[in-house]
Amino acid sequence: MNKIIALTKKELHSYFSSPIAYIILIATVSLFNVFFYLIVEQNREVALRDIFQLMEFMFVFLIPLLTMRLFSEEKANGTMEFLLTAPLTHTMIVMGKYLSMLVFYSILIGLTLTYYLIIEYFGAPDLPSILSGYAGIWLEGAFFIAIGLLVSSWTSNQIIAAMVSYVILFSLYFSTSFAPYFTGPMADFFTQLSTRTHLENFAVGIITPSDLVYYLSGIVLCLVLTRFSINNKLWQ
Repeated sequence: MNKIIALTKKELHSYFSSPIAYIILIATVSLFNVFFYLIVEQNREVALRDIFQLMEFMFVFLIPLLTMRLFSEEKANGTMEFLLTAPLTHTMIVMGKYLSMLVFYSILIGLTLTYYLIIEYFGAPDLPSILSGYAGIWLEGAFFIAIGLLVSSWTSNQIIAAMVSYVILFSLYFSTSFAPYFTGPMADFFTQLSTRTHLENFAVGIITPSDLVYYLSGIVLCLVLTRFSINNKLWQ
């Protein structure tokens, strides 16, 4: 566990030692702030449901840019073999990389908690639904990061890693668009495959076992496949 934490700290230090991390944090939160003001001004309600849905859409674009470098950069710089021969198991490497990006994502989400304080000042928001919404957007981001990590383990080209991640995330996000073309189990399949379906439940304060299983199983599957990828050097 100590080695995983050490690798996580190393990855975070590497990320925050460049201005890109601060630029992403400032730019993303600033954009969220603008939309938060516009949504509250238009809806005139003390709720964050629309904000969570906006965050989901924005993270579909943002997270591939964050994760594309996780393994691709190591391979492009020729340091992947050194990392694999370090006194770390492949599972430790995967978890260290994953947790570093999850911590960064959590910081980004944490900076938006002021939205609750603002609407609490002006009204009486439904705290359980807001907590549920934050739990949902955090789980969804964790799932997106796991997908990006997996894709990054496939290639040494960061642009390709980002583009493939976009294809996967957009397919999951818009899968409900295919549901009307099917009936029965297939329609249900495309509906349940969509990330929007599950986040909508969280955003209104509904947490179901199927929603938790969707995110957690997706995260675990991607992490297991990532370990298999680097263990078998599938990028070669």
